[in-house]
Formats: sequence, C-alpha cells, structure tokens
Amino acid sequence: MKADKFIVSGHPSLASLGDGHHVDQKDYNHKLVALQKTMQSIQQAYLGTREHAVVVLEGWDTAGKGGVIRRLGWTLDPRSFKVHPIAAPSPNEKKEHYLQRFWKRLPEHGQIVVFDRSWYGRVLVERVEGLAKKAEWKRAYREINEFERLLVDDGARIAKVFMHISAEEQLKRFKDRLTDPLKRWKLTYEDFRNRDHRADYENAIEDMLEKTSTDYAPWYLVPANNKNYARLAAFKILIDRLGKGVDLEPKPLDEKTAEAALALFGSLE
Repeated sequence: MKADKFIVSGHPSLASLGDGHHVDQKDYNHKLVALQKTMQSIQQAYLGTREHAVVVLEGWDTAGKGGVIRRLGWTLDPRSFKVHPIAAPSPNEKKEHYLQRFWKRLPEHGQIVVFDRSWYGRVLVERVEGLAKKAEWKRAYREINEFERLLVDDGARIAKVFMHISAEEQLKRFKDRLTDPLKRWKLTYEDFRNRDHRADYENAIEDMLEKTSTDYAPWYLVPANNKNYARLAAFKILIDRLGKGVDLEPKPLDEKTAEAALALFGSLE
C-alpha cells in the first residue's frame, strides 16, 4: 500500500474512488502495530530539532477521523503530540480573520499537531451552509494555498488526508451510532442536516481538491468504507509525509548521561 496511490492530481471524482479493499482483523492488527512503531520513531526523531508537522484530517461525518487520531494517540507521547478538534468559531474568533485561530494552534519545533477538521471549513461547511459570502470562500482557496506555502517555507511538514465514504456506508454508521449508547453522543442534528446537502458538499469537496492540492501540500484521498483499510492507509500517508528524509535511528545518549550510566552500571550494554 503506497501513499502515492492516494495522492490527488487533477480533478478526480469522489464516486470513481471506489471502496478500497477489505482488510481482515488479524492482518490489520499486525500491520497497525508496525506502523505505530514507525510513527513513534518519527516523533522521537523530531525531538530537539526544528522538525515539526501539521496533519489535516478532513472527511465525511462518521468517515473515521477519530479512529485514526485515537490510534495515533495510543502510541505517541502527548508532550509533543497535540490534537485540535475544530468546531464553530467562538464569538471572539468571529471578529478575527478566519485563519487567525489556526495560527495560534500551529506546532512548535519538535511537535506534531493534528487538526480534526481545519481551515478548510471555509470552503466546505461555511460555503455550503452560507456562513461565508461567496466572495469570501472563493478567495479562500488562494489564501489557504499561501498560508500552507508559508508553513512549508518555514520548515513545517504538511499531510492532508480526506477520508471518503459512500452515502450508503454513512447511513449504516449513523444507525450504528444511534443504537449504541456509548456512541450515540457522537451523533448530532447537524450530521443529518449535512447529509441532506450531500450533493452540495460533494461539489465543494471536488473544488477543494482541485484548487488546493499543491506540490508542496498535496491532498490524499482515502477510501474509508472499510475502517481497517482506511486506518492503515492514513498511517502510511502520514509516515511518508512526516518521515521522508528523517533519520529514524535511535539517538545516542548525551555525554553526561552516558558517563552517569557508566559510573552506575559499569557498562552501557
């Protein structure tokens, strides 16, 4: 499974993406553990360096963004791994430029930051629901590209993943959440309302992919009808984007720590 197969170029159709492949639980568990270990190595390689990364997760409601984030959180150290779930802007944030609240959440050197939904809300939900004027969301494509270009020029690595599920699979997941008391809290009225506007969202997504998939910050489109397949694909993309050119060999002990360990144990083996 190569990350390149998910990269968006040109103007693809969501409907032509397909469902991906089924991955059985045993195969999934084995592969996920290996990918999590690689992500852990990437995080450790970032520590004490200027490396930093921004992960953008977008997708349909119930597409599985939270499942990917949880499996990242299970393996990464929270001291340098941050997650920002993005909801509607606060009253104060509405008085600012829409990108300002994201500037405040960008990673420091050595950190990996995940945005669960992001600045792309301007050209998705704000466009479809009429929360932004047409002139505002149309110019946002250029603003977003320039914003991401600034981040990359400053040394940030960017991974942008859109998780796509069919309307039929989404309906099934709605029903699963509705009947599961432990998952019912995830389902909101907005989920149903958004589903009523699915065709409008499809048009907005297509425009987003076409206008904001750049050489320096490309979009990766993942078929997510099968959760196991989608999670493995998302991890592979993140590893490729965040780990390219990074030395993943464990760092040696610093001199003082090595001397203290040698004095205590008599050997470093």
